[in-house]
Amino acid sequence: MPEKIGFVGVGRMGANMARRLKECGYPIAAVYDVNTASAQALAQELGCVAADQLKVVTALSDVIITVVTDDKAMKSIYGGGLLARAKGKVFINCATVSPAVHVWVEQKCEAKGANSLEACMASSINQARQGTLYLMLGGKQEIFDRVKPLLEKLSDEGKLLRYIGTAGKAAQVKALVNMVMNINTAGLAEGLGLGAALGLDLATLREVFSQTGANSRVLATDGEDMEKRDHSCFFSASHAAKDSGIALKLGKEQGLNLPLATATKKQYDRMVKEGLGELDKSGIAELTFKGRHQPKAG
Repeated sequence: MPEKIGFVGVGRMGANMARRLKECGYPIAAVYDVNTASAQALAQELGCVAADQLKVVTALSDVIITVVTDDKAMKSIYGGGLLARAKGKVFINCATVSPAVHVWVEQKCEAKGANSLEACMASSINQARQGTLYLMLGGKQEIFDRVKPLLEKLSDEGKLLRYIGTAGKAAQVKALVNMVMNINTAGLAEGLGLGAALGLDLATLREVFSQTGANSRVLATDGEDMEKRDHSCFFSASHAAKDSGIALKLGKEQGLNLPLATATKKQYDRMVKEGLGELDKSGIAELTFKGRHQPKAG
């Protein structure tokens, strides 16, 4: 009998992961979200409980998957009842948070007789729905092995599943992934913005980029969107700012100077300050294309 699964955090990523596991035969026992309307709608769709308290999710589930926003939210759920009667349960945490928080969560879980893993995602909404997430796992090897069949259903039958190491290690890798992605996105926006100012055909410029050293994954995902100003959100600018901040903190702890990451975070922080934080990360082009965005007064 497959494990009963609970979800804490059922925004676009969490909800689509729940749908995927339901289709794969895993019973979804309960869902919880601070947005109660979203939780109730998904619960009705999946035929499960819309929990009004975190402890209800734990009580009804064998494996609890959390998909929350940041360090503060992670500490809030683990200090807010999620670990009530948690003995024997496994918590799989998918948020991009500080590595130290994942270590803290593991310690909190083990104190209650439970176990935890970090399952850092390097994919987006469509991949969550299709079960083709790239997952980086951190935690105890034996716990990873225990829930591996479930994780395989989220990661193209395990083709996109990577065990990185002990608690915090996968989060370190994820921070570096997003740091480099954000730098590449900011660089692409500047290249296309300058190209537009020079009167170059941007479709041609993007094709040239794709065949040269200017190529990158974000060219494929964000290049056309930057040109057309289509910033439908798959990964928000506010999340980009947060994740670059996590990487910069890691760099500071190691005594490293990371000027490109620092400059990129300043750009994403500016987006948040200017009210553009909920645009997709491609919206950074609004700051670099001539005549697009007028800063707020003051």
